[in-house]
Amino acid sequence: MTAPRELPITGYLDRFSRRPGETFAVQVSVPSGEPYRARLLRVISGDPNPAGPGLRFEDLTGRFSAGFQGRHQPVRSGSCAVIPSGPRRGPGPVTWTVLVWAAVLPDRTAALISEAQGDVMVTLGLGAQGAVARFRQGATVREVATGVPLAERGWYRLWLSLDADAGCFDLGQVPLAEASGGVAALRGALEGFQPSGGGGPVVIAAEDAAEPCAHFTGKLEEPALLAGARTSWPEPLRRPERVLALWDFARGIPTQSVSDIGPQACHGSLRNVPTRAVVGARWSGDEMCWRHRPEDYAAIHFHADDLGDCGWRTDFRFTVPPDLRSGAYALHLSCGAGEDWLPFYVLPPRGGPTADIVFLASTFTYQAYANHARGNADAAYRARVAAWGAYPHNPDDYPVYGRSTYNRHPDRNGIAFSSRLRPILTMRPGFLTFNDARGSGLRHYPADTHILAWLEDKGFSFDIVTDEDLHEEGAALLAPYRLVMTGSHPEYHTAPTLDALAAFTAGGGRMMYLGGNGFYWRIACVPELPGMIELRRAEGGIRAWAAEPGEYHHQLDGQYGGLWRRNRRPPQALAGVGFSAQGLFEGTRYRRLPASHAPEHAWIFEGVEGETFGDYGLSGGGAAGFELDRADASLGSPPGTVVLARSEEPPSSFVTVPEELLSHLATVSGETPEALKRGEIAWFETPGGGAVFAVGSITFCGSLWREGFEGPVSRVMENVVRRFSASG
Repeated sequence: MTAPRELPITGYLDRFSRRPGETFAVQVSVPSGEPYRARLLRVISGDPNPAGPGLRFEDLTGRFSAGFQGRHQPVRSGSCAVIPSGPRRGPGPVTWTVLVWAAVLPDRTAALISEAQGDVMVTLGLGAQGAVARFRQGATVREVATGVPLAERGWYRLWLSLDADAGCFDLGQVPLAEASGGVAALRGALEGFQPSGGGGPVVIAAEDAAEPCAHFTGKLEEPALLAGARTSWPEPLRRPERVLALWDFARGIPTQSVSDIGPQACHGSLRNVPTRAVVGARWSGDEMCWRHRPEDYAAIHFHADDLGDCGWRTDFRFTVPPDLRSGAYALHLSCGAGEDWLPFYVLPPRGGPTADIVFLASTFTYQAYANHARGNADAAYRARVAAWGAYPHNPDDYPVYGRSTYNRHPDRNGIAFSSRLRPILTMRPGFLTFNDARGSGLRHYPADTHILAWLEDKGFSFDIVTDEDLHEEGAALLAPYRLVMTGSHPEYHTAPTLDALAAFTAGGGRMMYLGGNGFYWRIACVPELPGMIELRRAEGGIRAWAAEPGEYHHQLDGQYGGLWRRNRRPPQALAGVGFSAQGLFEGTRYRRLPASHAPEHAWIFEGVEGETFGDYGLSGGGAAGFELDRADASLGSPPGTVVLARSEEPPSSFVTVPEELLSHLATVSGETPEALKRGEIAWFETPGGGAVFAVGSITFCGSLWREGFEGPVSRVMENVVRRFSASG
């Protein structure tokens, strides 16, 4: 097989953020093995567009710069279960069996159950021509298939029996539903092969416990080793008898452990976080939550491209200087063959904030989109990257580092997990998401530097915290601040992050929601699996893929996934506005509404001339674009919410989001679908003295720049920041 393409130098950190005095562990891979250097930068602007603020860093080489010997650290993707010591057995026949479901049949043999002892290995596998038996003894490998393909998306019982005394094996497959077809049974001679007596490693969904390979993509249930031989299996769903080991995947669904209910308790663990809480062979459809009937969810969906943690060794440690200000930073790595940037954030000291303003970095969203392969890195895109000196690498070219939750596995199953313990190419200064005809084409991490560069230019002092910090520390993290500012797309959240933001504004804090399509998807993360988020794209919403029926509940926390709106926490209840329309990466302008001229709100638009504004910008060419939010009292916009401005003339590419539609003509709100293609700038105050200002558009902050950080969008922003961050 061809070696996967890798960057000449790259790496990742053990966290996205630390406080002064705390230490990052830094993992680096240099495939050439040549020496490299690492130095510290402060990230001011991540937009490489020569018509914008440009890539701007503060060189902090004087604070940290060091040389290291490079080494290649490979990425080993593919999920499996590893049992370090399988069951021991006496003389006599033995059978390996498992229930199998595959959406796409493998084109080469994939291992379902593999058992090794020394240089002897037995594998029950699946290939394009049905069940496969593979025998390895020393350097000799023999492979036999039934010759009858399985039907895709059908459950089957597969088995392999060995009888050393009789010198034969039996290999078979039978569907659980007769209509699936594909029944086959094959008897053959062992031809001198001598199976071991057990006790060695067992691998499920791959071969070789030391360096797993031959990964299977699909669902497996009830893998087992049995005493005795089978020539047929008339009741394929019946639980096997004479069990030596049986791994019950219905147990420990939230964990990375697998439990053997056999007599020798040969337990094991999962690698690279396969998907659990999926419907199994016994799912009836009567129960939609795995917590209520785990036996219906006794399958694990393994994937050959799963990647939980690269597991690289730490190359060096970087301790944040105790006097380093809170902000956005990066470790710049360079060697003869190339360079890379590893971004991170420095939080304020634990003793208290250093400013009245805190920027909440949307790291859960950055992680959900991590390494999103869009297939748009064409010649024109690459020419712009080269001309602008933008970040030169695109996930389209590097599947080795794993994909995003907006991509799919090889069997078209949606990717439900994303790890930050791997190189994330999309989270780099200067990374271009789109070849934007009217702007820079930035999203997420680099797009949010528009806000950071604006704060810097206007002389505002600010701290930075991240979603993950807020999830872990709760409302106390925000309590010292007067103003919380979000990024341009704070889409993915947990219950603790929403609770903390709601408590902040209820208690008198001010929040500026500076994006669109925010507070939209629910995710799960748990301390037992650091660096990982889980997403189930359940019913409703604009989705890159849809979760299978019955698989809407997270495995990590057992909660119903999908839209926060469907969890009765619509974005409007927190931010005043929520997702309403989406189009291509292009934007238009806002028109002021009468409320914007009222004395109690006119201060927001002080210095803004005319009734329209924002028909320019570095994100799609307009302040109201790409994804738009609107206020709606029926969805929770608080009493007293005032709409100050509204987008107009949406581009023809814009559509109403599906959760608003009852049909192509009718909507939940009663408005026409066309009327919902709008973004709104809204404002409300809380009974506790807090306030929220929401801009209702992802592209709004791209319009902070107009030949410098000036113009009406910048002026509105400055008016609100000054009022919200002031005392009193």
